[in-house]
Amino acid sequence: MNATSVLPLALDIATAVLAVSVLLCAWRLLRGPGPVDRVLAIDTLYLNGVALVVLLGIRWQTSLLFEAALIVAMLGFASTVALARYLTRGDVVE
Repeated sequence: MNATSVLPLALDIATAVLAVSVLLCAWRLLRGPGPVDRVLAIDTLYLNGVALVVLLGIRWQTSLLFEAALIVAMLGFASTVALARYLTRGDVVE
């Protein structure tokens, strides 16, 4: 087994693990007992999305998807912070 035959297998395994993680996060998003659990599920879902975009960038050998992953990560972080502030204080901007 050389490196060229291991990479596609590793990408397939990582994609399957991410798919299971997305399903579990979606279950927590729908069945979460409270709003904090739902925010954490959304946060984990966007992190899984970033990981999926990076995996696709590796599989398709393009650097454009890595830039897209950075944008998704920045937007996801900002939205998580805004949602957390809304849940704790009741408003986003003071």
